[in-house]
Amino acid sequence: MAEIRVPELAESITEGTIAKWLKQPGESVDKGEFIVELETDKVNVEVISEEAGTVQELMAAEGDTVEVGQVIAIVGAGSGAPAQQPAAPAPSAQEQTAPAVSEPAAAQAPAEEATSGDRLIASPAARKLAREKGINLAEISPVDPMGRVRVQDVEAHGTAPKAQPAAPAAKQEAKVDDGRVERVKMSRRRQTIAKRLLEVKQNTAMLTTFNEIDMTNVMELRSRKKDEFFDKNDVRLGFMSFFTKAVVAALKKYPKVNSELDGDELIMKNYFDIGIAVSTDGGLVVPNVVDADRKNFAEIEATIGELAKKARDNKLTLADMSGGSFTITNGGVFGSLLSTPILNGTQVGILGMHTIQKRPIAVGNNVEIRPMMYVALSYDHRVIDGKDSVGFLKMIKELIENPEDLLLGS
Repeated sequence: MAEIRVPELAESITEGTIAKWLKQPGESVDKGEFIVELETDKVNVEVISEEAGTVQELMAAEGDTVEVGQVIAIVGAGSGAPAQQPAAPAPSAQEQTAPAVSEPAAAQAPAEEATSGDRLIASPAARKLAREKGINLAEISPVDPMGRVRVQDVEAHGTAPKAQPAAPAAKQEAKVDDGRVERVKMSRRRQTIAKRLLEVKQNTAMLTTFNEIDMTNVMELRSRKKDEFFDKNDVRLGFMSFFTKAVVAALKKYPKVNSELDGDELIMKNYFDIGIAVSTDGGLVVPNVVDADRKNFAEIEATIGELAKKARDNKLTLADMSGGSFTITNGGVFGSLLSTPILNGTQVGILGMHTIQKRPIAVGNNVEIRPMMYVALSYDHRVIDGKDSVGFLKMIKELIENPEDLLLGS
């Protein structure tokens, strides 16, 4: 027998949630094969089996919270075919004529075997479900010949019709499920996102400043160079590489925007790991383009594409998510015209990009239709003054409007 335990996840992560069982009781599993997917605050982790054999028991259900080191499954040695109980021998004539009174005594045997000090043997998941349903474990008739109560037993017991005392008419009407509302439990990641966003709002002096960028020149340059860029680098030239390069240049000029507040100390970061917010079905994640200052346009585009794919496939690692110094989020891909992005964790600045919209703009003494983008910088006012925040955003505007400077600088 081998116990499958929740592995060490990261220094700051002590528990996770069972996202999906990849193997079920009775199914075979090879050594090193994935058996369960855990959802943590940041990423999903697949846990392997250290022994080949057959899955004997799952000790937690999907959606359960489990701690590091906790046993969540049992794998037994043997082939992959579900273990079958040997056929019971045909009763002898003497057994057939035995008085019926012996049956209750026989029926009591499993119950006695399943108890230890008057305590029923039940998986943690079964006990949790029984508590939620208000079911007494002693009333459940387990299918397991050893008398162990599992989730399936609790669910089967819960579906059995039970006589309920008549409730007042008003209460009965309140419990009618007419389909107008539905309660859906938030995923662990969504709960974490909600918690941390609230913490940021409560624990920082967040302020947002805005500007707008004329995208004419960068769009013209991108249109002119995109085919050549793709043929040379096998990756498409997007706007994110221009904004990433512009952010790095602005961070070098305004280093406080690349810092972190720790008590009464300011941690100045001399690296440029730029977080790129990626929307997934499970919520927003922010993997980092590490050492963005040392990467050229093609390397930045390739890294962003790889991280986005890993995010959509739930393949991001803790290393991908850790250590960012500044974040860029692009609500424009969803059509957002203007927003105030919320700071990411302990970072003191985040840049919000928005949709490109053609608008009449004064160019000299003339009015022209130009593709314009609103940009927003949310920042922690405890660290960054208004002068620096405005200067930071103004520098990004100037660099994007003169993209040749970025290309020459890279």
